[in-house]
Amino acid sequence: MQAQVSDFGNVLLYLIGGGAFLGLIILVNKILAPYRPNPEKLSVYECGEDPVGNANIQFNVRFYVIGLVFLIFDVEILFLFPWVTVFADPKLISEISGWGIFALIEMSIFVLILLIGLIYLWIKGDLEWIKPNPIIPERVSRVPDTIYEEINQRYATK
Repeated sequence: MQAQVSDFGNVLLYLIGGGAFLGLIILVNKILAPYRPNPEKLSVYECGEDPVGNANIQFNVRFYVIGLVFLIFDVEILFLFPWVTVFADPKLISEISGWGIFALIEMSIFVLILLIGLIYLWIKGDLEWIKPNPIIPERVSRVPDTIYEEINQRYATK
């Protein structure tokens, strides 16, 4: 009787083989690569410049919002190109009645949904870089502000 490996068995064998190969490469690297750390090698790399200040700074959230909006519309364009190439075929439109109208309505709904999202962001003010009235949250604490200032001054000088 001959045993056969199923499709899942093949995937498992490839995963085990890939993991073993990866482990072997890491082991060979640990054995052969020289390890000579020094302060220059262990320092933070910032485009060839010496790092200045604390790396744990807060970035403005608007950077991420603008990046996400750009990504959404970039993906929209990615979906529009294949749609245009497939549905603009005159032979396809002439063979199937109503195909051109269906394709136009389908993509119009898609673009309309994204346009509604853009209008929502615009009305909400998330696309404006400088907001006219920033809302500064108020901190409610039983600890007096002078203690916070003393702690900040103590650690700022170190």
